[in-house]
Amino acid sequence: MKRVLSGIQPSGQLHIGNYFGMMKTMIDYMEHADLYVFIVDLHALTSVQDKERLSQGTLEAAADFLALGLDPERCTFWVQSDIPEVCELMWILSTQTPMGLLERCHSYKDKVAKGIHANHGLFAYPVLMAADILLFQSDIVPVGKDQKQHLEVARDIAIKFNNTFGETFNIPEPAISETTAIVPGVDGMKMSKSYGNTIPIFLDDKPLRKRVMSIQTDSTPVEDPKDPDTCNLYALLKLFAQPDRLQEIRNLYINGGAAYGYIKQELFELIRDYFTDAREKKKEYLQNQDYLKEILHKGAAKARAKANITLEQVRDRVGLSY
Repeated sequence: MKRVLSGIQPSGQLHIGNYFGMMKTMIDYMEHADLYVFIVDLHALTSVQDKERLSQGTLEAAADFLALGLDPERCTFWVQSDIPEVCELMWILSTQTPMGLLERCHSYKDKVAKGIHANHGLFAYPVLMAADILLFQSDIVPVGKDQKQHLEVARDIAIKFNNTFGETFNIPEPAISETTAIVPGVDGMKMSKSYGNTIPIFLDDKPLRKRVMSIQTDSTPVEDPKDPDTCNLYALLKLFAQPDRLQEIRNLYINGGAAYGYIKQELFELIRDYFTDAREKKKEYLQNQDYLKEILHKGAAKARAKANITLEQVRDRVGLSY
């Protein structure tokens, strides 16, 4: 059985891009894979320096996953910082990571260009990500297109380490869904907490509707033909609408008659209804935080048992065992 691993940052409200880009995929993997899922709170420190926001965000991200259907009895589910082995491995891998490899990473350049504060953690982010992946000998890592380069970095680091010290790490493969790899935000760019263009899925009805109605569209008159394949509103609708209804709306785009306001209202209703049960379950988890923490601590114990096997092998390979 293939081992599948991925994580999510607790740096803000869960949004549609998180769900379709990663979370739904991971939950579906429970049926046919050895699944490893974690909350990447150490990564979140590159952009979140607020104690309460990070700690509460970690619990909320965990509640999000469980409410949406992740079963901790059928996977390994933990918080990144509860596995200290990952930081030791990151340092060891850092000594094998060429500067040029990190300097070529587009994500760092893009985030700095967007005004995100440049720091060493942001620059070395791919090495920590590599440590997360390699520590658990992952076979498959579901990633969005924007994270594909980081997985390639992890592969390069693993190959270099294996060549230097002997076969140690499994070389992971990416899994990218072409239909949901990049979910557009309300401004048409990739939906991201960093860009403030998200549609959070656990918003109450009124703010959720307001966010959906803010989706940017062009000024083409209702009766004129439009190209659905260049419209971010249509791209979001594709995630929720039934095939028959989606085809009806596509015909309105192509032949004229697509009214953006009505389509936004329909999208709002689809999002609200799709996540109704999960919203209630999330409230239940957050009202019983001791139980939520117990789930995470049990998951961390399972994860550490696996992590120690790899780390002991790494320590022996590089000469840290004596």
